[in-house]
Amino acid sequence: MSQPQSAYQLRANDLVRFLLELFAIFSLGYWGYLAWPFPWPGLLFMIVAPLFAIVVWALFRSPKARIPLDPVGKALVEIFVMGAAVATWFMLGDPIVGALFGIVALISGIVNAKTESATAENTRAENAGNQAEDTE
Repeated sequence: MSQPQSAYQLRANDLVRFLLELFAIFSLGYWGYLAWPFPWPGLLFMIVAPLFAIVVWALFRSPKARIPLDPVGKALVEIFVMGAAVATWFMLGDPIVGALFGIVALISGIVNAKTESATAENTRAENAGNQAEDTE
């Protein structure tokens, strides 16, 4: 007996992207902890900066986003969140970590954009084929 196939296949880049997102959230919290005097406003920035990034990502960029965007909007949200994480490492005086993170995030983002574009194109082609069959 065969199991039903899921409509979504997990790819290696999906795992890389998930780890990048976790590292971006960690980076923002770490920046809030080190860059500001403790306890206030350090504690506030340590909690609010990552929380803001999580909410923005969940609303606009996640696979199940509440507010769907076109590819340009998705790219802008991703650049904002990942760019903020890169900037935190430069501000903390560790540009090597920031540069490496930025390069990996850029490559992963390009691969993901190409994958999403190909998936969208396949979906459009299937929908066009289904509409042609319905009219016959």
